[in-house]
Amino acid sequence: MKASLLILILGSIALSGHAATSQPNFLVIMGEAQGWASMSVPQDNRNPEGSKSDFIRTPNLDSIAEHGIRFSDFYAASPRCTPTRAALFTGRSPAQLHMTFVGESKKEGAVNPGDKVIPPQTTSQLPDGIETIGTLLKKAGYATAHFGKWHVGRTDPKVNGFDENDGPNSNGGPENVDEPNPKQCYATAKLGMDFMTRQVAARKPFYLQISHYPGKQPESATPEMIEAVKKRLNNRLDSQRIGMAAGNEEIDKTIGLVLAKLKELGAMENTYILYTADHGAQGRNANGALTNGKGTVWEGGLRVPFLVAGPGIKPGQFSHVRASTVDVLPTILDLAGIKEVPRGVEGVSLVDVLKKDLNTPPKRAHEELVIHFPHYDKDEIGPASAILFQNYKMIRVFETEQRHLFDLSQDIGEQHDLAAAKPEIVQALDNRMMDYIRAIGAGMPKPNPDYVEGGERSGDRRGAKGKGGGGGKGGKKKLMMKEETEVNPVTN
Repeated sequence: MKASLLILILGSIALSGHAATSQPNFLVIMGEAQGWASMSVPQDNRNPEGSKSDFIRTPNLDSIAEHGIRFSDFYAASPRCTPTRAALFTGRSPAQLHMTFVGESKKEGAVNPGDKVIPPQTTSQLPDGIETIGTLLKKAGYATAHFGKWHVGRTDPKVNGFDENDGPNSNGGPENVDEPNPKQCYATAKLGMDFMTRQVAARKPFYLQISHYPGKQPESATPEMIEAVKKRLNNRLDSQRIGMAAGNEEIDKTIGLVLAKLKELGAMENTYILYTADHGAQGRNANGALTNGKGTVWEGGLRVPFLVAGPGIKPGQFSHVRASTVDVLPTILDLAGIKEVPRGVEGVSLVDVLKKDLNTPPKRAHEELVIHFPHYDKDEIGPASAILFQNYKMIRVFETEQRHLFDLSQDIGEQHDLAAAKPEIVQALDNRMMDYIRAIGAGMPKPNPDYVEGGERSGDRRGAKGKGGGGGKGGKKKLMMKEETEVNPVTN
């Protein structure tokens, strides 16, 4: 399918009479490690070159972006996949769910001697009985389906409200192989298209989520796509980036198939299409102007695309409202006309941003956004959490109790640490962070009584160099102090 046709898919399309339902449909697509700059159109009109890829082409995702709203300041609930997926399904933070890492945490004491702290125990299984977007929409008469990477436990997704699914799949897919794609990206597209076809014929509103597997290796793309990418790029990139481009472009091609089917069914005008990702890309090739990537609480690990297109949403817009994965569930419920949100949901509806005022933030119980990641992973600083409030971001390092402070309105690349120059802001943000963590009962790391200086440490450290390095284009520069500007005490 040609790109020109894809751009028209989300345009003015006549809705055939048989496809209409009184409630809107939802197509939710979740990318795996799709960084803020992994698409070929920018995510931020304030930083157009630093928020798009210069070697990956994604015409189908671009078509969603260009016919809807791009949230430039959208944050994954975690820099790892399981916690973010749990947040999307439930509207609750990984910290509240005690799902802050990708697997079952080690028991206390079972840590490496070089670890200064013992991370809290976590689970990788959605709690029993918790309401999800699937269970809530089913109660409202929706048909629900999830195909692709589940990765929130080994329980059948039907238990969590998704009657149609292809299993509780993790990274290996239903066949548990090293590289599920390209086979699975086409398989999930086919399953999704069949599901939509049957629901439209039955005049039943639907929620369809397609969650993709990684597409970053040459093995995750067809030989034809690899050759096409090599030809387009004139072999000017290394094999790793050619594989990344080909894998992502294969996935994008299958997204185009689903969009085309939606159009063919005459259901496009009554369907909201949402796209986001579970965390940033790993390494320095796909996060643009941002620092670091997957497995870290720096911007490259957390800031991801969020695209929304559908009825009543004007095309070609950018919103600079800060939002997060936890907001997806309440937004969908609001769009579906469901006003009652379960107790404990931390996200808020973004419908007013989508349809009324692009840049006025919705009111929240907690104005701050806290990403709690008290685990050893891909950053040399070790377990850390981040808080975003107003224009500031603070990172708290649990091993050293060090704080890093950045003004994201001027320093999106987190190059200039203001912590020493603005101690009052650091303290105010630290108080806010800890008040929130205590309020939801989140797990905290504890000192390791068996710590040995210079001993082996946990985590693979592949995503970072030193204090947050190895991120955006060219990697992170040495942290420098910026000249102090007007102090905002961040106390209100």
